[in-house]
Amino acid sequence: MTEHIKIVEVGPRDGLQNEKQFVDTAIKAELINRLAAAGFANIEAVSFVSPKWVPQMADGADVMAAVQRKPGTLYSALVPNMRGLEGALAAHMDEVVIFGAASEAFSQRNINCSIAESIARFEPVAQEAKQAGLRLRGSISCALGCPYQGETPISAVVDVAQRFLALGCDEIDVADTIGVGTAAQVKRVMQAVGQVADLGTQVSGHFHDTYGQALANILAALECGVRIFHSSVAGLGGCPYAKGATGNVASEDVLYLLNGQGLHTGVDLDAVVDIGSWISEKIGRTTASRAGRALALKKS
Repeated sequence: MTEHIKIVEVGPRDGLQNEKQFVDTAIKAELINRLAAAGFANIEAVSFVSPKWVPQMADGADVMAAVQRKPGTLYSALVPNMRGLEGALAAHMDEVVIFGAASEAFSQRNINCSIAESIARFEPVAQEAKQAGLRLRGSISCALGCPYQGETPISAVVDVAQRFLALGCDEIDVADTIGVGTAAQVKRVMQAVGQVADLGTQVSGHFHDTYGQALANILAALECGVRIFHSSVAGLGGCPYAKGATGNVASEDVLYLLNGQGLHTGVDLDAVVDIGSWISEKIGRTTASRAGRALALKKS
């Protein structure tokens, strides 16, 4: 039987949040619906953060009200605090995502507190989310590098992973937020995280493609035993912390890679290529997916 790889589609949240022009609520909802129809079993759909900080995500509740929920699909929301959790509960999300940096410099520079303090703030959020029956995911940002301090110590990544597990997280994202990681580095980090978490069921790889290393990093993580990966349709997204960052690895590229490896994702690549072309046209940009461009040309 072909081995299954879970793909978490993050375009609607992590991708669109970086778009400067406001994307219409109806387009966001339709994007989520199309992605679910294409076979993505887990979609990071919205976030419930202050509209002052992320105005693009201010319509999260309206987006979810417009989404036609597909049975069996997990709809996730990023929440920074209790108020965000309340929004997620009201919107009937299936999973909430909390986050913390593995870089002390990043944590201090961005939220004026230590890594330990930042994760401690999530204790009541995690407790209430679990009591409400929600799935809980913890995202470790800057796990392979930081714009302020350079390479992130592996021990720091493992420490944050342990803290998230102690909070009750069902899944932990090892995120290369600024896309500086390399395959050898990914192997070292994943093998270390594998000492405290199950790589096949509890750990996901979240790679940005700033230096063109995301697909190589996914292969390296696969070799370590990781079976969950994040991607963004059309390569939507970017990172404000790294000049020239191209954002999340494109779903089309990841699916083309995994299909070529003979691995099963349950996602229709042709449908995702069409979705990538559609959303790129809607927001007035060209797709960042090389596989998406090549496959779309073959169709035309």
